[in-house]
Formats: sequence, C-alpha cells, structure tokens
Amino acid sequence: MSLQDSVEQYSLALKAGQKNYRECVARGVYPYPQVLDEILDEGTVAGVVDIGIVNIPSELICGTKSGGRRNAFAANFMPLLPQKSEFSAKWEALCAAHLSDEGIREPISCYEYMGRFYVQEGHKRVSVLKSFNSPSIPGHVKRVIPKETDEAGVRIYYEFMHFHRLSGLYQVYFSRTGAFAKLQAALGFEAEHVWTEDERRRFVSAFYTLRKLLEKRYSRVNTVGVSEAMLVWLQVYSLEELRDMSQDEIAKALPGILSEVYVREADTPIAVNTEPEEAQKGMLSRLYDVVFSQPKLSIAFINECTPERSHWVMAHDIGRQQLEEQMGESVSIRTYTLSNKLDADAAMEAAIADGAKLIFTTTARLIIACRRAAAKHKGLHIFNCSVSMPYPGVRSYYCRIYEGKFISGAIAGAMSRGNDIGYVASSPIFGVCAGINAFALGAQMTNPEARIHLRWSCTEPDPISELIKQGVEIISNRDIPYAERPQANWGLSRVLPDGSMQPLASPYWNWGDFYVKVVKGIQAGTLDEKSGHETHQAINYWWGMRSGVVNMRFSEELPLGVRQLAETLRSCIIHGSISPFERRLTDQSGNVISDGSHIFTPEEILNMDWLCENVCGKIPAFDELMPMSQPLVRLLGIYRDSLPPEKEGQLL
Repeated sequence: MSLQDSVEQYSLALKAGQKNYRECVARGVYPYPQVLDEILDEGTVAGVVDIGIVNIPSELICGTKSGGRRNAFAANFMPLLPQKSEFSAKWEALCAAHLSDEGIREPISCYEYMGRFYVQEGHKRVSVLKSFNSPSIPGHVKRVIPKETDEAGVRIYYEFMHFHRLSGLYQVYFSRTGAFAKLQAALGFEAEHVWTEDERRRFVSAFYTLRKLLEKRYSRVNTVGVSEAMLVWLQVYSLEELRDMSQDEIAKALPGILSEVYVREADTPIAVNTEPEEAQKGMLSRLYDVVFSQPKLSIAFINECTPERSHWVMAHDIGRQQLEEQMGESVSIRTYTLSNKLDADAAMEAAIADGAKLIFTTTARLIIACRRAAAKHKGLHIFNCSVSMPYPGVRSYYCRIYEGKFISGAIAGAMSRGNDIGYVASSPIFGVCAGINAFALGAQMTNPEARIHLRWSCTEPDPISELIKQGVEIISNRDIPYAERPQANWGLSRVLPDGSMQPLASPYWNWGDFYVKVVKGIQAGTLDEKSGHETHQAINYWWGMRSGVVNMRFSEELPLGVRQLAETLRSCIIHGSISPFERRLTDQSGNVISDGSHIFTPEEILNMDWLCENVCGKIPAFDELMPMSQPLVRLLGIYRDSLPPEKEGQLL
C-alpha cells in the first residue's frame, strides 16, 4: 500500500470521526472514548486479574484507561486531529504497516470492565484497525472485577465471567440473567463443560455467519442482539443447520427468529386474550362466500397419545368431534398421534405436507415442535394447549379454571361440618396458585373459619389418603377433564364413613366451544387482525366461564340450597358481577396483597406465586417434585425462569 493510500485512509477515518462527534453532540452523548479511571470507584472494585492475550471484538473497545489521549479520538475511535499533524503521520505509518507483509503484530494493552475494553497502550492501532472494520483486535487484557451486588448488570456480568471461563469467548453477551447457561445447554453441553478449540472455532464461525446476514439485512447490529438471535436459533434449529443452510435459507428463517428476540425485549411480551371476539361477517362478506364458495379450512390435531390412554387427550378429542359436527363441510380435519415412528417434529411436518393451515397441539410438551414449525413455515395458524408461552409464532390456549375452583370452594365451605378442608393441587405451574387461592376464598365466603389443607400430587403418590388420615372430610382433587367422564374421586368430594368418595361438584373443560370459536374467527377474518409477529407479542388465549369453555357439573347429592348458591355464583361470574379476587386479600405471612380496591390483571392472576392466609401448606420447590413432574414445571412453572437449564432440555 502506498503512502498516498494511507493518507486517503486517514482522510476517510477523519471524516468518520468528525461525523460521529457531531452526532454524539447532537444527541447529548459524550463525544469521546469513555475513560475507565473516571468510571471506576474503589468501593465498587473487587480486584484485578490478568486474562492474557485475547482476540477482542472490535465493537467492545469503547474507551481508554486514562484521559490523556481521549481528545484525539471520537467515541468510535476514529481520529479527530487534523491531517499533516504528528499524530496523523504516525497513524498513516501504522495504516501502511497494516496492509503490508509486515502487518500490525504487537497486541494492544487494555483493561476489561463489565464486558467493555479500555485501551492503555495501542490507541492508534485500534483506530487503524477499526477504520478497516476489523472484527477483532489482539490485546493483552486485565480484567477489573466489580463487587458482587444484586444489580442486574452486575449479576449478568458474573454469569458472563463463568461462561468466559468455560468458552473463552468475548463475542457473546446478553442483557438478561440465565441466558449464558441456556446457550451452554442449547449447544448440548453440560453446565460445567469446558469448550474445546474445535467447539469454539465452529461456534465462532456460525456466530459470524449469522452476524453478517443480520448486518446485511438490518442497519444496526450489536453483540447482544446477535447473541440473542443465536440463542433463539439454537432452540429452533441447530449449529449444523446454520452451517449447512444456504444464505437464502437462513435469510428466510431470520424473521421468525428475530420476532422471538423482539418479544423477549418487549415490556409486555405476552398479550392475554380473555374473551372470544364475535366472529360475525358483514353482508358483502357473506354474499362473497355464497357466490364464490369459501374453500375448506384444513385443520390438524396433534396428540401425544391416543384418547384411550389419556383423559386429557380424550377431552380434546371430544372437542374435535364437536368441531366436526358444528362446522360440517366447511372444514377438513385430520388427527396425528405421536409414536415410535412419528415424533413431534415429524407429526408437524406431516400435517403441513397434508395441507393443514390450522394446527392444534393438545399438550404443553409439544410447544417446542410448534415453535420450530412456526419459524420454518409462514402463514400457518399454530396453537398449543399451554399458557404464558412467549412465542409470537405460536398461540397458546388454556382456561380460567380458577373461576370454577371458586364455586367449588364455596360448596366445600357450605358442606363441611368442620373447618378443615382438603385441596390436592397438581403442579406449581402458571394459574395453579390462582386456583388454590380462589378455592380458599370461596370456602371462606361460606365458612369464615375454613382452613384449606394443601397437598400436591407432584410431590407424593397418594395425597388423598394423607388428607383422609388427617380427618379431612371434604377434599378437592383434580378436576374432571370433560363433562361425560365419571367423577369418581376427581373434583370436589365428601369422604364417607366407609372411606369411599361421594362426588359433589367439579369444574370441567369444554374444548369444543374453544375450537369452534377459533375456527369461526379464522373463517370470518376476525381472529388475526394483528399477528404476534407484527405486535412483538405472543398471544395467549385464557378464556373462562363466559366463553363456555369452562363449566361446572353438580352432583345429584348436592343439597338444593347449596346447588342454588353455586348456580348463582356461576351466573354472577359469567355476567361479571362477581370476581373471586376483588376483595381484601392477605397472604400466609400476613402481607396485605389487596385492600379490596385492586383489580387484578390476567397477568397478575396467572403469575400468582403466593397463597392466601387460610391455606395451610406451601408451594413445593423444584427439587421436591417427583421426577415425572419436573419436565412440565420446567415449561410452565411459576419459577421456571430461575431454574438452571438442562442440556438439550426444553428451553424458554
């Protein structure tokens, strides 16, 4: 490279520096490199360690160790001093060396603090290399460790230091806790696995492949954004697919990946839909259908097992039958059941290959397959029976069963001859604590002295027997999944003297009403006015009694007066004149949760992680759960975000 070329490069760099300076001043941002000595406070530093030679990502070099040379550079490290100065001559000489056979070989010297680098020696080397958009710069690094605090940024940085010890990477950084561990797990590594050189090389190659495509498509890309996109990619595809797919294939997949990144960054990532919209068509739309005959909507149901093996799947299959009966020739429905030859991903692909435009998956564990299919195939309606799932490409659906629990609680309080009432909860997942609390409040309404003895079926094999041993006479167990199922010891029952269970009442699901309303909404064009991709929100349907999706079954053994009370409560809930939580609420520790004036949002009810004062028992920790219960809690648990991820596990 000739000296004239170096002069021209300095001129370009100078213009870039002057432009950056002006932009910073206009935005009210500091226009020079940050000075580490001015940032640090001795009281906030835990120590300094020598990291050694590191290939530093250029974009992470943001400042200088001391303030002596800051005025020579703009914030982006481009020069600000005029051409034909001593400074420019040295800069140009380094520039010529960079592109010669000699190259710039000497590493810079710098300090790293909170994932950012501050140059002690080698400022002009950084400036030259940044002017050529060099992705990394070798440097001898000393790490300044902040004192450990509860501040989010510090907690993230401590997680990064652990990740760096395992991976040796500075290219990856996140803006939320837990993400580094999820990346380790998404790559199929054990939590403490130390990366090999080959693993590091393959990851960095894939990381920069993704980054280049993001930079080509979007103007501003940073390390955190690429890291988030990489984590989502690994939860939908694999590192090998990123390597093997063409650039066009990767570019096609990116919108679905980025939509999940945007949702994670949103203030309200999940929009909870609590009531169905009326699927009514205008006159012109109905006339169009008559004249042109709207094509059949092809629908797929995907189940983990056959209805004969699962009451839960049976409830959904009864809903499918209701959908077929009510929608007739306007729909075409096929059912797919997982088997040794057909896993979840294969079932999704088979349904799509068969022409399905609407897919219902009836259990929460199928969410990962739904997520992959949504990223790969645009224009589909994909639903998963779960709640509080943060994926814009998949709509989750569940029911406000706590409304029925409130009525069951009122019946229990009225029917109990003492103050002790039993309650068997399933697992500590979203909405379950709302059901426990609603039941406790219902019981307190008809018996102010009622005490709810809480047991969990996820922690012990026979909680009902344990309650009976305690002398409890009225017990609420799991709800019947559909109206036709014999109640046995499900729902709310009285323990008879011979130890048998006398059914009293139970909430149940009516999935057919949900499926019919969703299909009518799609056909009328009222369901998807705005998709989750467009709003940067995941959409969760959480309908209640008013929609018909939740209802109550009452036993013939129920006394007439109690039956009338229960019917009245059901009518009031349907018409909105009573809500279980619109009253003064105190938790088990005596904290006032509401003085009676607070209107709980759906999100607050779904995320309840506390129990009412008249509940005797506690929410079990994850390690207290039976192994068979842990996978579901990883997906839907109220404390799922605090759980360390499993290698190749279900990741959120």
